[in-house]
Amino acid sequence: MIDQAPTSLLSLTVAPVRVLRGFQALEHSGEAIARLGQRPLVVGGTHTLAVLAPTLQPVLEQQQLNYSLTSYSPDCSETSLASLRDAVTSHQADLIIGFGGGKAMDTAKLLAHQCQLPIVTLPTSAATCAAWTALSNIYSDHGAFLYDVSLDRCPDLLILDYSLIQTAPQRTLVAGIGDALAKWYEASVSSGSSPLTLIIAAVQQARVLRDILFQKSADALKEPGSEVWREVVDATVLLAGVIGGLGGAQCRTVAAHAVHNGLTHLLAAHDALHGEKVAYGILVQLRLEEMIQGNQLAASARQQLLKFYAEIGLPQTLDDLGLGNITLAELRQAAEIACRLGSDIHRLPFPVWPEQLMAAMVSTTTPFDRSRSQLDMTAAVNQEQS
Repeated sequence: MIDQAPTSLLSLTVAPVRVLRGFQALEHSGEAIARLGQRPLVVGGTHTLAVLAPTLQPVLEQQQLNYSLTSYSPDCSETSLASLRDAVTSHQADLIIGFGGGKAMDTAKLLAHQCQLPIVTLPTSAATCAAWTALSNIYSDHGAFLYDVSLDRCPDLLILDYSLIQTAPQRTLVAGIGDALAKWYEASVSSGSSPLTLIIAAVQQARVLRDILFQKSADALKEPGSEVWREVVDATVLLAGVIGGLGGAQCRTVAAHAVHNGLTHLLAAHDALHGEKVAYGILVQLRLEEMIQGNQLAASARQQLLKFYAEIGLPQTLDDLGLGNITLAELRQAAEIACRLGSDIHRLPFPVWPEQLMAAMVSTTTPFDRSRSQLDMTAAVNQEQS
């Protein structure tokens, strides 16, 4: 007998237990929800609950469920979670339903994780894959990214109701496209380590996801509710989640998300959606690859993305994000946070310093000049921000 080398245990959280998707999926999901609990606590944003709760309440009432609605305001923060845990206790909840956008999903998932309750995710837009994943991002009460939490499982039930998604502003789907695109650009360069077979599978799926979005996004945005629109919604909410589940942290976040995280610490950036900041972060990451590695493939990819962004309306510059008037000190603050110890940016196969990141952040649309040194690029920060 050949002795086998000991292996560490790996916990995989790839997918929700069950996914219901289709037009009017919510109307037909009552029994599936009731099998998970009789006293659901519905967690959502204040606006979402005010506007869309009437679409959910009849489903719960038909099953004679004793439900309670509560807002996660002011953010997916430690303060909100403490208040929500009290709400779980007072309602004697045996099920959490996340209802809304990405932050509602993150809050509800983490609340269920902390209270050891089943979780249903019901996204109201296609802006992120948060309804799928076993991960929650925690922010300050003022919306600044603090840290993320890996959860012990994906949701017990994900309800993807195209009718509900179609009521969201088109901007949310565009942002979801930007967020999903990052899967390829980040996974393909990450220097993290995970089981090779799953990483290969995740990276290849990320390539497929990128190609689907390149080929179908423009048509999908012109034809809401069409077959091609549904394919793009599935790509941003479901397929992007699959990739994160298979590849783990290595296939989730690198520099693009690190840039997002840094920008959330600037008050002026809060009007931009998560996926918009991530999409801009992809351009910054590619710029870093050009500057530091002299990578011409990254230069070509950036030019391809700039054309695609222009076609569907994703931001290409700080100005597009509403940050054209930020100060040099604010830019440095965002860059230093993005580069701090433990940041996802350090999954790049080369070191990055805040000065280099600042230079990349102010030059996402300019042609790459190999004769221009990094010092010249960094000096451009002072010139363009003065």
